[in-house]
Amino acid sequence: MHTSPRVRSTRTPSIRARTRAALTGSAVALATAALVATSAVSAPPAAADGPGVGDPWVVTLGDSYISGEAGRWAGSSNDDYRRADALGAHAYHDNPSGTGETIAGCHRAASAEAYFGAGTQGLNLACSGAQTATSAGSTFKPGIDFFDGSAGQGQALALQEAAATRNVRMVVVSIGGNDFDFAGIVQQCVVNFLTSPTWWKNYCHDDDSVEQNFTAANVAAVRADVAESLGNVATAMRNAGYADSQWTLVVQTYPSPVPNGAGIRYSQSGYTRQFTGGCGLWNADANWANSTALPVINGALLGAAADVGLSNVRTLDMTHAFDGRRLCEEGVGLYEEVGLANWQSPGAVDRTEWVNQIRTVSTIGDSPYKVQESLHPNYWGQLAQRNCLRQVWNGGNPVSGSCTVGGLGAATLTATGEPRMTLGPLDQEVMSLGEK
Repeated sequence: MHTSPRVRSTRTPSIRARTRAALTGSAVALATAALVATSAVSAPPAAADGPGVGDPWVVTLGDSYISGEAGRWAGSSNDDYRRADALGAHAYHDNPSGTGETIAGCHRAASAEAYFGAGTQGLNLACSGAQTATSAGSTFKPGIDFFDGSAGQGQALALQEAAATRNVRMVVVSIGGNDFDFAGIVQQCVVNFLTSPTWWKNYCHDDDSVEQNFTAANVAAVRADVAESLGNVATAMRNAGYADSQWTLVVQTYPSPVPNGAGIRYSQSGYTRQFTGGCGLWNADANWANSTALPVINGALLGAAADVGLSNVRTLDMTHAFDGRRLCEEGVGLYEEVGLANWQSPGAVDRTEWVNQIRTVSTIGDSPYKVQESLHPNYWGQLAQRNCLRQVWNGGNPVSGSCTVGGLGAATLTATGEPRMTLGPLDQEVMSLGEK
């Protein structure tokens, strides 16, 4: 880990510096037509477009769980990475020519949820590794603020400039996970799993380095930072000429990426759980991730949404969206484990995981996998989120809801090649987390 200067803006475009620890983020057969038609991020809007005028746009802001991180891979294979390579080497190339990344490492995949179509155009400003505030050190990570420097702009400022010449009708935000040191926690849990025996398990959830992220003081601080970021979104839209009634802010929670320990298909004994499955967590740490870490992170996000006091807020709850398809979960597997040739095989979406394996430098080898793709929604997961967001859009009248898999045990893909998801009423147990 390294530290670098970070910049926190106020809710107006003035900038004041502040130093904080910076985090680094940790030819498609079924859906090519949909991806090509909806992922033209650089398509110039009509000259007269702006607030309330022109085709509707949807903008996504935040971190790796909405940027498209790991969206290249449809499931996993340890035998041959090509079996899972849905988007190929250009998966994260979002510059106008499609030859590279606008910001290195943001991993804005073509499969990201921003591009759901349904009469809208999508703009993905999220960045893998981003926190609420911009990190302007050796690795630039734009936060949801008004930073403006030689390395780039904060996401709020980028939104403000984009919204001035586009009819932005919906802004979707998923942020806060990296403020809780998501990457560092995952790394610590895997290290503890690999360096302690089954008869003397060294859990990560009681390590000081992990516990300090979940103290009452830090939770309150992150909640305040997220609230400030959401306020920056509102300020950006007002500065671009929008009334609050002209657009909707959608706050998106994080999904559970791993099952509880009892639902992991590999034994705790030996190293198979990590070196084969890529899920090197002790059962107790997996349980803690679902019972404590995820609820605290989502609670801070939901609480911030309430604190910001906007009337145009909707919620997309993704907490249980991947249940039954999570990393190392019973019922799904690697391509070689479930007897399928590759991601284009019939039923692949239903029998493989929707969350990418946790990779280490030693397990990547000469493959194109990247460590920062670890434990993120993969191609199937990204398209599942896209299907959920299209339902939230609701033909231009955005609604709230909790999203879950539409049909476990059946290979259900929509006409656009997405997993068929169900948007139901908000899960009140999840929503109550924001009241704590």
